[in-house]
Amino acid sequence: MSRERAVENGDPDLEKEAWISSTLLEWGSCGKIVYVDNAPAGFVLYAPPLYVPRSVAFPTSPVSADAVLLMTAHILPEFTGGGLGRMLVQGVAKDLTRRAVKAIEAFGDLKGEEGGCMVPADYLLSVGFKTVRPHHRYPRLRLELKSALSWREDVEVALERLLGSMTPEGALRPV
Repeated sequence: MSRERAVENGDPDLEKEAWISSTLLEWGSCGKIVYVDNAPAGFVLYAPPLYVPRSVAFPTSPVSADAVLLMTAHILPEFTGGGLGRMLVQGVAKDLTRRAVKAIEAFGDLKGEEGGCMVPADYLLSVGFKTVRPHHRYPRLRLELKSALSWREDVEVALERLLGSMTPEGALRPV
């Protein structure tokens, strides 16, 4: 499903819907949506590089064989800055870990043009991705899922300690 075919057919939205349906049937879940008060606030799309044939056009291609490609992510402007993007990446990491995937890779965008579908490289770096193939515009970045999960576990332990320290001793023991 190339961009040219979508434009030629006159309905890129229909082509994207067909791609999502096909990927869901053949591979499984390929995206996540985050909601705030029952309203969609953001989304992320991801799939193995085999399902994203245009990914080979990037100068820092190919995506590693043990990774899934994070293709795009977006948080609506009114919801930015609240950690929703990080939550989406963590949700993808959890899903892919269950599927025994070792890493997530993405082509970051160093220029971040308005209205583009590329994920800004600085954002990817801020949530734990590391540059594996530098480029002046589209570096390829990678998040090892083992490290993402250990970070998540560290946060959970810290929260448990914090919340546990605020819980009165008597509340934890039967009377």
